[in-house]
Parts: sequence; C-alpha cells; structure tokens
Amino acid sequence: MTLINLRNLGVTMSAPLFSNLNLTVDAGDRIGIVAANGRGKTSLLNSIAGRLDPTTGDMTRARGLRIGYVEQNVPADLLDVSFYDAVLRALPREQAVSESWRVDVTLDSLDVPAVMRERTLDQLSGGWQRLAMLARVWVTEPDVMMLDEPTNHLDLAKIALLEDWLNALPRDVAVLIASHDRAFLDAVSNRTLFLRQEQSQIYALPYSRARAALDEADASEERRYQKEMKTAQQLRKQAAKLHNIGVNSGSDLLTVKTKQLKARAEKLEDAARPGYQERSAGAIKLANRGTQAKILVTLDDASVETPDGVVLFKTGKRWICQGDRIVLLGANGAGKTRLVEMIRRAIDEPANAGAIKPTPSLVLGYSDQALSNLGQEDTPLGVITRLFELGEQRARTLLAGAGMNIEMQGRAIGRLSGGQKARLAMLVLRLTNPNFYLLDEPTNHLDIDGQEALEDELTANEASCLLVSHDRSFVRSVGNRFWLIDRKRLIEVDGPEEFFEAARTQD
Repeated sequence: MTLINLRNLGVTMSAPLFSNLNLTVDAGDRIGIVAANGRGKTSLLNSIAGRLDPTTGDMTRARGLRIGYVEQNVPADLLDVSFYDAVLRALPREQAVSESWRVDVTLDSLDVPAVMRERTLDQLSGGWQRLAMLARVWVTEPDVMMLDEPTNHLDLAKIALLEDWLNALPRDVAVLIASHDRAFLDAVSNRTLFLRQEQSQIYALPYSRARAALDEADASEERRYQKEMKTAQQLRKQAAKLHNIGVNSGSDLLTVKTKQLKARAEKLEDAARPGYQERSAGAIKLANRGTQAKILVTLDDASVETPDGVVLFKTGKRWICQGDRIVLLGANGAGKTRLVEMIRRAIDEPANAGAIKPTPSLVLGYSDQALSNLGQEDTPLGVITRLFELGEQRARTLLAGAGMNIEMQGRAIGRLSGGQKARLAMLVLRLTNPNFYLLDEPTNHLDIDGQEALEDELTANEASCLLVSHDRSFVRSVGNRFWLIDRKRLIEVDGPEEFFEAARTQD
C-alpha cells in the first residue's frame, strides 16, 4: 500500500537542494536518506511532514495518514519537563487523561529505567534526550516515522537498542531515516535514497550494497561519457580533414559531408552527461610531520579516576608507537574520555606528566567531541589567522577549501552547522601539523563524504593516533590496534567485533 507519493519534487533555498525527485513510500519501507551536509535531507523530511512547502512538484498522502517526525533537538519548552511528562504531553489532552498507559508501554519498549523517567530532560545526556524525542513520536502511533540523524549522541548500547527497536516495529509502519551512520543504515534500511541536486537515485537495498550499485552506475555513466566524447572528437577530426580536402578540390559533396559530421559531433556532445561527481562540502586534509621517535607515549600503569578520586581503571604498562592507530573501546562512563584528557594534559604539561610520558618531539593534534577548542563567539577567519599567523588572503583560501564561503568565514562559530564546525576543526588539526592525533568522536557531524575523507587521510598518511568513536564503520576502517577497558583494566584485543556485539546485550 502506497502511503506517500512524490512527483518531480524540488526544494530551492539560496540554491537548488534537489529537484525532479520521484519517490513512493509504501507500508513497511525502511528508507535510508543519504546526502552530504546541507544538501536537503532535513528539507525533504520537512516537506513530507508538511512543515515546508516544496518549490516544485507534487506530493500526495494516503487519507488520514499520521506522520511522526523525530527531530534532532529538544524543544526549549520541554527541557524542564520530566522524561515521562514530555512523552505524555505528545498525546491529545483527552487521550493523555484516559490512556496514559500508552506512555508506559512506549517507555518499556525502549527499556527506559524507572529512575530515568522522573528526571527532567535537561538533566539527561544527549542520548537519553534523543530517545525521549523518539518516544514522543511513537506514543502517537504514526503510520510513517521520520528520523533525522537519530544516532547522534547515542553510545553503542543505545544505537543497538534503537536498531533492534526499529527492526521490531510492525511491518506496516514505514520509516524514513536521514543519517550519516553507515553501519546503522545497513542494520535498519531496506531501501536507500541518494538525494542529489538532479537525478536522485533510489535502490531497493541497504546502504552498503546500494552504495556499491550507485558507484558502479556512476562509473558506467562516466565511461559512457568518455566514450561519447572521444567519438565526437574523432568526428570533428574527420570533419576538419574533409573540410580541407573539400576546400582544395571545390567539392560540394565533401562540404555537405563535413557539415553532417559536425552535426553528429554536436549532437553527441549535447546529449552526453558525465558521471556524477559529488559537490564537495569541503576538503578534509591532514598532515603528518613525522618524528624519529618510535615510542610516542608511554603509559606506566596510569590510574584513571573520577574527579572525586574513584579509580575507573589502570592502564598497566603500555606504549603508543609511531604508526599506531589505536581505538579505545569501553562502555559509556568507563573512562575513555578521561584517559584522552589525561594524555592531552601530559603532552601540554610534560613536567607534570606523572605516569604518562610523551616523547619530547611529540606535536599534538587534538579534537574533542564538543569541539571545545573553537570559541563559539569567534569566527572561522579569526581562529585561523590568530592561531597560525596567516595572512587574511591565505586564511580565506584555506577556509574556502574547507567548504566555507566568505559569508560563513565571518559568522560566529556558534551559528555554524555541526558539519561546518567539524570541517573547521579538521582544518585546525591540519594546520597544527602534528605527529600524533588525539581524537574524541571525530566523525560527529561529518557526512559520509567527510568520514571517508578522514579515514583516507589517517591511513594514507600513516598517522599515529589514539581515538574514541561510536562509529563502527570508521573504527573498522581506521583502527590497527584496539584497547578495551574491561573490569577496571586496560587490555589489548584483536579487534572491535566482540565489543560491538557485547554492546548489543548491555543492560
């Protein structure tokens, strides 16, 4: 049964985001929506939800269709409301009075502990806030659910919970998911829409298989284009040769033939379309200045503790060596970020390093998940010129290469999108020219193009790094060593898969 039908739909803001989109959403569809940052995913969801009028095209919805939209952010008027009441308020007033049991059923399905239900949303982590927004939608029993970046701020256990929950939904409920999380899309989607400015592509496949099919289709288009352009070039050469012969001989027949060849070449050139090339949201480049030291950081049984002195784990004797790309694995609250912070402080203040000893030649490149090294009131141009003593023109060129136009360069960083901030943070890392990277959730807010570019840069440059990430695809692609926090000890494991699987069953 068709629930939603889009015909030649298009949305234009300052520039066209997408156009000529034809899509049917049927009961039971699980559609992953993929596009670079700022290329129309949220605009498409808003159009389907009736919050944004599309610029062109038509949309029809089944009679009486209920659409639920799980947004990225918590409305300000709900921050001081308890988890339970925030979900209850999503029901119509009469239903909230007579059928409040629906809230309990919904929260039970999401494994929300009783103690969490009484806390106000502003007391909760970003992950629990995201689940509260999901519960608010599901309690209304929609026919179509739309989720915008649902795994942002979720740890692996909650991502696993969300995957299982989505896969257990009634078969007649359709789900549209805009996400950059490749592993998540593979786990929950059965169709994939690649949203493009022109000629968006839809495949009846989960993300990775759809991506492989798309890449082959684009490559085939490019091969066809190159072949047609080569044929057109040969026709023009033949036409030029015949033209010269015709001029010398005075042959009208050769003149006619020359015109025919030129016309065929022009027809081929007009019809030929190159293979699709993604309009880059900005280049991600990293540097690796190198060092003669083989051991970059020594952990001499360092004790990782909470602020009030409770020991979370001990590292034992461990070394971070040149070329290591170490992924730090552990449950939420195990102390991953605290270890990263201890290493950062030891590098910044080697005299007070204690049990963590960096080599003197180490130059740090650091980025945390909050991008706290970027002042919210500062501007991208101000950051780059101040930190690196670059001339304004050079700074503007670098920022443009990172995807920031002149207007964005002078905008307060706090007003930039998450993706723009992430690319600015990557540019700062590159200009620091480090030989060791500490990265805490570096793919947060990066689109798939950015994630893959970062993966390529880290591996191609043989960068040395210690990183924390909930992005399973990124971890699998980048890591060559894996440290696991397990029962208050730091141990080395062969790979991340056992930890990923254990996260699925975590209480």
